[in-house]
Amino acid sequence: MEKKLGAVLATACVLLSLATTPAGAATDADARFKTIYTKEWKWRVSERLARADDDRGVSPALARVDAPAQEARRAYWQGILKELDAIKPADLSPAERINYAVYRAQIAALEEAQRFREYEQPVNADSAFWTNVTFGARRPFRNGEDYRNYLKQLAALPEYFAQETANMRAGLARGFTPPQVTLQGRDVALVPIAEAKTPQETVFFNPFKTMPASIPAAEQEALKAQAAQIIRDGVQPAYAKVLAFFRTEYLPKARTTLAAESMPGGKAYYQSKIVEFTTTNLSAEQIHAIGLAEMAKIRAEMHETMKKVDFKGDLPAFLAFLRTDPQFYAKTPKELLMHAAWTAKKFDAKADQYFGYLPRRRFAILPVPDDQAPFYTAGRGGAGSYWVNTYNLPARALYSLPALTLHESAPGHAFQMPVAQEQKGVPNFRRAYISAFGEGWALYSERLGVEMGIYETPYEHFGMLSYQAWRASRLVVDTGIHAKGWTREQAQNYLMENTALAKHEVETEVDRYISWPGQALSYYLGQMAIQEARARAEKALGAKFDIRNFHDTVLQLGSVPLPVLQQRVDAFIAEGGPSPYPKEG
Repeated sequence: MEKKLGAVLATACVLLSLATTPAGAATDADARFKTIYTKEWKWRVSERLARADDDRGVSPALARVDAPAQEARRAYWQGILKELDAIKPADLSPAERINYAVYRAQIAALEEAQRFREYEQPVNADSAFWTNVTFGARRPFRNGEDYRNYLKQLAALPEYFAQETANMRAGLARGFTPPQVTLQGRDVALVPIAEAKTPQETVFFNPFKTMPASIPAAEQEALKAQAAQIIRDGVQPAYAKVLAFFRTEYLPKARTTLAAESMPGGKAYYQSKIVEFTTTNLSAEQIHAIGLAEMAKIRAEMHETMKKVDFKGDLPAFLAFLRTDPQFYAKTPKELLMHAAWTAKKFDAKADQYFGYLPRRRFAILPVPDDQAPFYTAGRGGAGSYWVNTYNLPARALYSLPALTLHESAPGHAFQMPVAQEQKGVPNFRRAYISAFGEGWALYSERLGVEMGIYETPYEHFGMLSYQAWRASRLVVDTGIHAKGWTREQAQNYLMENTALAKHEVETEVDRYISWPGQALSYYLGQMAIQEARARAEKALGAKFDIRNFHDTVLQLGSVPLPVLQQRVDAFIAEGGPSPYPKEG
């Protein structure tokens, strides 16, 4: 199956690398291409779909999300695609040819999402527009202007919610909703805001509880009074309206089928998600077969690890032992957070042995907010933060925490994303996140922990294998649900039988896959591509292979489609495996 994935990527690379332009030479096509992506990015910023480079403050407005605005975006991106298709990639310089491959795939995915009207489903089992807006209340504010802009944002929230509710009604009318079963209880995050007795009890008032001393006391009091009024008269009623709509209209009428192929657009819709999230043209059937083959390999590794702890039972008995023995679970949220911090510091001690370039941006380790934790993943990382879910501690195994930490913090998401953002001289669109690359890298980071000596016990090593099985099983489960008629219970049983995940986590994860078609396919296919590229480089370069140079070369790309990654590694091999960064001095 690795050969099958490699063949698909290799074919794409051949198509990508049809070049006639000498290295380093700018062309007329380069100039035309730059004009296209420069104007589109400025338009994206004006639509509040992206932030300008010099924008460090709080936005005074929210993006329009109503149907006319969404249709205008579809038409705009469709026009951009036509302009891009008028350029022959072979006429571009090598650097711009890579940019073109990244950018065209990005615009195509954006246009496809608009064409299928995905904006009519602004909620899934994992998150919703009403939870996403609360993150703005959790960021630090620097000055009075940030607070005044935040108040303007809060004042705009009721209209934003009205537009999203209209989108949900439109999706409901055509059967374009998450499955009903995955929405049960998802109103839990609406209640604390809609039913709070005072504005001060809501998350939106948090920034006003501790304000910078540079803001005069009288101005602080005035800002607090304005915030209380806007939250009480606008924000809370908006949440109450959405809560009533969700409970009385949306949830009762949401679709009862599970498969993406049963939604409007059918098989074409699911295939579009496969392309978006894997950056390949693999079919659901091919991906399902890859998943089954990889699961067999991982199960063999699991049995070898079980021997190291001298466990006498079979795999189901071992999984039951791991899920229930108290030695494997933290007793307090602080203990879980401390274990996560310990793993992160162990990586710091090894970082310079595996990476030449270390990002300047640090990250905080934070608990997932209480209003989101019940249905949130075990952890999530990004530039500046690693969120650890401390809800339901008996579902948060310590033996899995090292793998989770490597994935979400460093060298995973909270490492890879800053490296991408710190690259100089690349277009803004190159800093966008591509799931197959980003999630593939994070999963590769879990495996890298074996080489780095992060896993101290066979149980922690098994936790890593369980996470590998979790991601490989997603290839089976996601395609099973969305293309092969699997039931929710069938998907849950598959995860319970093949991973050490707790029942709570299995249930929340399966609901995430059901309501977010294709996203779960990113991880393992991305990891396979990176592992295949590394094996190819190690074999070709022999003693000249330097793991730091390889990692730096991969991460310097930012976030790219998998065929672009393969092409860059081909060049890395041809060049003799050098560092992608110029020597100092």
